[in-house]
Amino acid sequence: MNRYPALACLVLGAIAATGFAPLDLWPLTLVAFALWMKLVHDAPTLRGALWRGWVFGVGHFTVNNNWFKHAFDFQDAMPPVLGYFAAVGLALYLALFPMLAAGLAWRTARRPVTPDATFVLVFAAAWIATEWLRATLFTGYAWDPLSVVWLPAIGIARLSAWIGTYALSGVTILAAGALLMLAVRRWTLPAIAIPALALAAISALWTNAPPPAPGTPLVRVVQPDIGQEDRNESDGERVLSALEKLSGQGGATPRLVVWPEGVVRDYLEDGYPFYAYGWSSPLYLRRRIARLLGPEDILLTGGTALEFDGQDRISGAANSVFALDSQARLRGRYDKAHLVPFGEYLPLPWLLKPLGLARLVPGDIDFTSGKGPANLAFPGFGSIGMQICYEIIFSGHTVDPNHRPRLIFNPSSDAWFGKWGPPQHLAQARMRAIEEGLPIVRATPTGISAIIAADGRLVATVPHETAGAIEQPMPSALPPTLFSRVGNAMAAIVAGLMLASAVALRRRQR
Repeated sequence: MNRYPALACLVLGAIAATGFAPLDLWPLTLVAFALWMKLVHDAPTLRGALWRGWVFGVGHFTVNNNWFKHAFDFQDAMPPVLGYFAAVGLALYLALFPMLAAGLAWRTARRPVTPDATFVLVFAAAWIATEWLRATLFTGYAWDPLSVVWLPAIGIARLSAWIGTYALSGVTILAAGALLMLAVRRWTLPAIAIPALALAAISALWTNAPPPAPGTPLVRVVQPDIGQEDRNESDGERVLSALEKLSGQGGATPRLVVWPEGVVRDYLEDGYPFYAYGWSSPLYLRRRIARLLGPEDILLTGGTALEFDGQDRISGAANSVFALDSQARLRGRYDKAHLVPFGEYLPLPWLLKPLGLARLVPGDIDFTSGKGPANLAFPGFGSIGMQICYEIIFSGHTVDPNHRPRLIFNPSSDAWFGKWGPPQHLAQARMRAIEEGLPIVRATPTGISAIIAADGRLVATVPHETAGAIEQPMPSALPPTLFSRVGNAMAAIVAGLMLASAVALRRRQR
């Protein structure tokens, strides 16, 4: 390893990615991070430490985001082979953040010979800061923060209800650092960290959310297994028929029926200029859907809302959730706020369009963003929070802070994301449930659809690339968590405590 440190860092970064879904080999992630931290510590110069950090990040994010390539398989404007370059190009950028963490730890806390607890603590604090930056800069790319690897040991993942995702990622660095300290025969950090994490893991035996109360309304999640390539305009009737067959029939108990993002292609709203509808009728479509509902049922579905200028020309579109009742009435609409750059809009179109680049979602009109996390309220169901697809990955930005919902609905279209993307997306939704103490319902066209308890457990799922539906009583919400009250200030608090501990240890050693 010491002979070819850059190559070793590249390989260790790739190995570290195996701890995320779908492989979930989290012990390998801890070992890989421990060995990488040792290589960073042993770098002879700051430039060498930065280089080892960046190369590790390239290996890590190339493997972790390999699903990104598949997003280019459905865009006629760009060749699919471009997806391979895009996945590596994204990794080259994302690797800057591990590089910064490595450089900060080396520059401020390295000591000759062997790494110590001070080095590990500073590394952990630096990781918290750089992971938060990755999720924030240039609209943010928050995909797969390091703490997500703990979901197989869900008791540890539940620490995020107290400190949040980014701070728990710092704790993950401490866990890897404890392994490194064992290897160099320094016992203090392992003696504290390993028993504490073991106790957190065991705590899953007594920290489950309570079961739903008798008489709780039902939630029915529909997954039609309709791929992206099967959702052209000519496929509308087939898609709608598949949704209808899986939606069941209403009964005495109210149901919240949820459909995925991107499956209803015709417009549901009245009032558009006649040319926008073509041969479709929004009233006919709503009545057809309403026939599936019992008198107290509500159906939530993804759809598109159009915007027009003063000359009745289309000026924009919103990626939306629509709520319908059994009388074919629209009961509310939520517009996605955190849009995907290059997916739902093209940044710098004046520069990129002449180069032949286009956004990945079909169509010529860029989406416009909504106002942020919001709820739709319905009698019998309470307040339902909305987070469309990619929005669910942003820790601390999933709930209206002034109106805590009863449940979060997260429709998504993961058919873009190959085999690795859907389980990773589901894992991040589970982390949001834990952080906020709220159940989450995910509906996707091809999977993985799920009902997630407020403690992060999977109540029921429809597997990837399977047509099906699940129906369960709405899971119970938990009281507001510490993180839901404080938000990502917890990341700064935990990082500050780590730095203070590092300073205290270094002074004591002197």
